[in-house]
Amino acid sequence: MLLAIDTSAGTSVAVVDRDAGILSELNESDTRRHAEVIGILIQAALRDAGVAVTDLSGVAVGMGPGPFTGLRVGIAAARAFAFGAGKPVVPVVSHDAVAFSRAVPTLVVTDARRREVYWSAYSGSDAEGLPIRAGGPGLTPPDSLADSVPDFADYERVDAAVVSAASLGLVAELLYLHHRPFAGGEALYLRSPDVTLSAGPKRVS
Repeated sequence: MLLAIDTSAGTSVAVVDRDAGILSELNESDTRRHAEVIGILIQAALRDAGVAVTDLSGVAVGMGPGPFTGLRVGIAAARAFAFGAGKPVVPVVSHDAVAFSRAVPTLVVTDARRREVYWSAYSGSDAEGLPIRAGGPGLTPPDSLADSVPDFADYERVDAAVVSAASLGLVAELLYLHHRPFAGGEALYLRSPDVTLSAGPKRVS
C-alpha cells in the first residue's frame, strides 16, 4: 500500500493498494498553492482511505518533468514523510502516470511555464499494463511541438493540468511487482536553474 504524491502540474495525493486499487485521491489544480495544500491533502488522503501511516509500505512521488518551484514541494514532502514514517521513497516519472492504462499511442503534454511545454510520447502499454515511452521527456515551445516529436501525427494528445497521484501509485505498484526499474532520484526539471553560482569571489572596489 502506497501514499502517492505528485506536484509536477497541480497537486495530487492518493492512497493506493495493488489489490484493492484506489483507496482515496484528492487534487488541487491551482499551481500556486502546492506548499499551502500538500500537508492538508496528505492528511485528508490517509483519513479518507482509513489508513494508518504504519499500514503503508512506501511513498511514491512524481519526479517530473515539472517546473522547479512546484515539483520540489512534492518531492520534499514525500521524502520528509517517508523519513518520518521509516518508509522507502519510490520515484516515478510523472508523465508515465498520465499515459497509464492507455493502449493507443499517446502524447502527454504538461505546462512548463515560460511559454514552453513538457512532453513525453508513448507507443501504448506493455503486457503488464505499464506505459511504453517512445520519446522524451522533452521541453519545447508549444508551436514547436510537432517538430520536436517524431511521428507527431501518430499520437493522441493528452494535456494534463493535474497528474493523478492515484495513477502514479498504481504505476509504482506494477513496477515493483514486475521487477522494473523506478525513476532516478533526480528531479526532471529539464531546464537550467535561474540562479547560478558565480565562478569566483566578487570583486570589491
